[in-house]
Amino acid sequence: MKLEDKFNKLEELNKLAELGGGETRKEKQHAAGKKTARERVLQLLDPGTFTEIDKLMTHRSYDFGMEANKIYGDGVVSGYGKVNGRLVYVFAQDFTVFGGSLSRANADKIIKVQELALKMGAPIIGLNDSGGARIQEGVESLAGYADIFYNNVISSGVIPQISAILGPCAGGAVYSPALTDFIFMVNEKSHMFVTGPDVIKTVTHEEVTKEELGGANTHNSKSGVAHFNGSDEEQTIMMIRELLSFIPSNNLEDAPIKTTIDSDERADESLEEIVPADPNKPYDMHEIIQRVIDNKHFLEVQPQYAQNMIVGFARFGGKPVGIVANQPQNLAGVLDINSSVKAARFVRFCDSFNIPLVTFVDVPGFLPGTNQEFGGIIKHGAKLLYAFAEATVPKITLITRKAYGGAYDVMSSKHIGADVNLAYPTAEIAVMGPEGAINIIHRNKLNDEEKAAAVTEYREKFANPYKAASLGYIDEIINPRDTRKKIIDALDMTQNKRKSNPPKKHGNIPL
Repeated sequence: MKLEDKFNKLEELNKLAELGGGETRKEKQHAAGKKTARERVLQLLDPGTFTEIDKLMTHRSYDFGMEANKIYGDGVVSGYGKVNGRLVYVFAQDFTVFGGSLSRANADKIIKVQELALKMGAPIIGLNDSGGARIQEGVESLAGYADIFYNNVISSGVIPQISAILGPCAGGAVYSPALTDFIFMVNEKSHMFVTGPDVIKTVTHEEVTKEELGGANTHNSKSGVAHFNGSDEEQTIMMIRELLSFIPSNNLEDAPIKTTIDSDERADESLEEIVPADPNKPYDMHEIIQRVIDNKHFLEVQPQYAQNMIVGFARFGGKPVGIVANQPQNLAGVLDINSSVKAARFVRFCDSFNIPLVTFVDVPGFLPGTNQEFGGIIKHGAKLLYAFAEATVPKITLITRKAYGGAYDVMSSKHIGADVNLAYPTAEIAVMGPEGAINIIHRNKLNDEEKAAAVTEYREKFANPYKAASLGYIDEIINPRDTRKKIIDALDMTQNKRKSNPPKKHGNIPL
């Protein structure tokens, strides 16, 4: 064989691999409003940085006539490249090849990039679009899934793991995304479920569409399984790039700093008007967050789920932080099962990856009711308490208005390890609201006039931040206009914080 022929053969095989399932299937994918696996990878990564691995791998199945049907790459495009100049690993399931189904061979491709990512300390991004296990391979396919799940668990808290669901994702395939840090979905194109509509109809006789059962809207607003959704693939992939700009490459690094022209000293008089004088009047906590962070740039996580709690990423003085905030505009900012779990998971992610936590507090307590108690609010509320107490990153807390009862303790109070605790003059730190407190203290012994006077007296004595400040539970009561400067000062002061919890295998978080 001539030298030239050898080079020609390589070129030919590369072209075959890049064809995937062939032109017809590629056109079908495009007609469905979906990109091919290779197009998705190239859109995610910085131009010219993708290096593909295992491009010529084929499956090893000899049953059901599969030996006569081998396609180079075997349904996964995998490799590494850069996002904003930083190394990332990526794999993309190719729906044009055997419906993107998982074979032993393409599981090995995914495992290879997972192991490389862990070794090199770089994020891994999975672009999922698969019909599930390759039935022709039976248990070998299942073994491939389990090996991937194992790597997800071992990598957890060491490198960021991100999943994008860009098509179907069903059965065992959903557990790898569920084990990763963030899940992105595309409206009306992505579906995730353990059992599909047909199985549900057979077993429970419930009629449900694919979209209702496992669409992007369902998982972003009802189940809380997903964290972000985009209107199309392009937007969703750009959101992944934006998320990566806030987080470090691994658990031993700090998040990337971005230069900003937004002054650290910037004061904002309008902050004095946001918290209403009436303690029962709602307001939008986003208004406070937007006015104090760099350039009003806030990447909210799970914005449609448990909206009584806000979590997301922002920057102060160019440095990324995780923000956790009660939202008085929704359910009065009360803590319930869903908001506790949402915030707990976010706090643990930030703590794993050295991202300081800034907490804005306006919480009247935990949501009462049989639904919450039977659903295990005690256990689920304890998750947030556990997450904040366990976190060793810098923790800055600002109480804007209410901080009542156990919810005051849970929301990153001084007592569970916050480093700097600030409060507005409008803060009310007490066991409960004045009316409830007077009802318990005086047990209905007062007439209406005496009761009103007692409530006023209680409000003046306890519905303020001064008692907590006199005990050292609040470090400083600040003027709202200085919020940005005070938070940045606190973050600067705590940037070299060194704290480690007692050595142990791991704690036993209430699950």
